[in-house]
This record gives sequence, C-alpha cells and structure tokens, in this order.
Amino acid sequence: MEHLGLVGLADSGHDRLFAALTGMSVGGASERTVGIVKLPDARLDQLGIMSKTEKLVPATFEIAYVPGLAPEPGKGLGSRLLGTLRDCDAICFVLRSDGVDPEDDLATIEYELVLADLASVEQRLYKQQRLAKGDKSLLAEIAVLELAVAILGEGTPIWRSDLNDEQRVHLDPVFLLTNKPVLLVVDVPIDRIDEIDSIAAPLGEGALGVCTEIEGDPDVIASVGEERAALLADFGVTESVVPRLARSAFLMLGLRTFFTTGEKETRAWIFRAGAKAPECSGVIHSDLQRGFIRAEVVHWDELLEIGGWSQAKDVGRLRVEGKEYVVADGDVMEIRFNV
Repeated sequence: MEHLGLVGLADSGHDRLFAALTGMSVGGASERTVGIVKLPDARLDQLGIMSKTEKLVPATFEIAYVPGLAPEPGKGLGSRLLGTLRDCDAICFVLRSDGVDPEDDLATIEYELVLADLASVEQRLYKQQRLAKGDKSLLAEIAVLELAVAILGEGTPIWRSDLNDEQRVHLDPVFLLTNKPVLLVVDVPIDRIDEIDSIAAPLGEGALGVCTEIEGDPDVIASVGEERAALLADFGVTESVVPRLARSAFLMLGLRTFFTTGEKETRAWIFRAGAKAPECSGVIHSDLQRGFIRAEVVHWDELLEIGGWSQAKDVGRLRVEGKEYVVADGDVMEIRFNV
C-alpha cells in the first residue's frame, strides 16, 4: 500500500485535511497518526452495477499525519517524526495562505527537511569514505554524496537540484526526505474560495487549492455521495478534495488501477505503471504471481459496452495475455494460475 506523509506548519489546516481524507479527527495530536484514504472511482461503481456485485472494494492508500511544525526555522522535526516521513513514498505539504505567503511556508518546511538530510548525508559520506580505502567500488557513490552535501549545504532540496536519476540512485540508502516526490496543497480561507485556483497557481501546475475549513467540516465529512456534493456546492466547491488529491498523487507516483469484478466482489487494485501481468497478479496474492499462467483481459469501458464477463467471453472479446503483457490502467483481469 502506498504511503503519503502529510506535513504542515502549526495552524496550516493539515489536521482538517487529514480528517477530510480519512474521516479521522486528530484533535491536535502530538503523535503521528496513520489513516486510510479510500479512492473514489466511477469505473468501479459502474463495474459493480454491471456485475450486480455484493461488495465494492475501492483502492486505498495510507496517509500519515505529522503534527504541526513550529513556525520558526531551526526547531527541528524530531527523530520520530523524521522516521515517519522517511517511510513515506511521497510527502504532501499543506501551506497557509491566510495572511501568509504560501511560498514562505514552503521555504520554512524545506529548510527543516534540508537540515535533516544534510546531517544524514554527511554521516553516510564519512562512513563510505572510510570504507573506500579498501573498496574502490564506493567511489561513484561518494562522488554523489559529495554533490549532495554541497547542494544541501546551500539550502537547496534535492528535488530542486540538477542531479539525474542515475545519480539519485546512489542516494537511496540514505532515505533522503528531499529526494521524495512532493505534492503541494494550499489551504485557502473560506472568504477567498472564489480565488482558490489563482492562490495555488504560483506554486506550480500540480499545486492544489483546498479550503480545509469546508472540506474538514464534520457535516461534510459525515456525508457521502450526492449529499456531500450538494453541501460542497453550497460553498462553491465543485469537487471534493479526495479525488483531486488522489489523481495528483497517482500521477506523481506513477500509479495505475486495474479491476476484478464478479457477483461477490468488484475491487480496484493499485499497481505501478509499466508493471507486467504476473507482477500485478501478485498485488492480489503472492500465489497468483508465483503460479501465473495467463490473464484474461478486457478494458473496463469495453466490458461495460458488452454487458458482462460471460458475454465478453461468448463473443470472443477477452484477450489472453501472457507473462510479458504490460497491464494498462482500467484493465479488468481474471488470473489463471497453478501452484
């Protein structure tokens, strides 16, 4: 399961965003809190209706709430919170905009993470330099570590640096915080809701404007479906933060979705773009990957057009794919295996 770290300065609204995403209240918690985000997907709903399924299981990812940081730079995050972020696949920064420049918030958070990364890289560099006296194969890693020390020493996060993918591989053992994908969310006050897009725009194309005062309201959180949409629409919010953030996170992490469907259950499964059929079958269960024989595949919209799995089989529309098949987003699959 993918893991997203949620970070913000004190009073950034990231506690309300966490509640909006997970339905869990952190209530000013001083410890990290991990919740599950269910990903809305209209394709799943339509497949469930087609199959007259008893149970819908959406794709999910984990999100870890990190208590609000002190507004002043240099206070440090603490080893426990750093450990929470190092375990994450990506980090979501929640930035204030009510009387504050969001870019100033971003600079403060980046400063904290840069300090933590610099200490980690220097420690790794010292260790590898000592080992390199008897192992010259470490010289390539040492060269990259030295570059990273120089970059971080200037206050620049690795994600803003010119290091290429090949160089960044040498930094994997250090689990750097500023080497992770980053999603920017700007918390917009309710009285500026009509400016939500323009407030987020200066931070880049992928930045999301969100009003956590609305999205994190208990009545909105408790509502579902059309009721929630209607409540949000009353405030001028055209789409909930959950699908918006999910789409951004999927794009950032290179994630895709495939489906399984039947009368008992219709389920969405997450996989990384470029994965082949055996690897995707392993997302369902390791036995399926170990004993993979073939996959029967049809794209979700084609299956809906035909009207069902058995109908697709009857008219010869199910493709039989082997171990080299690269699974596409929206594929519906049935795995054949033997262990």
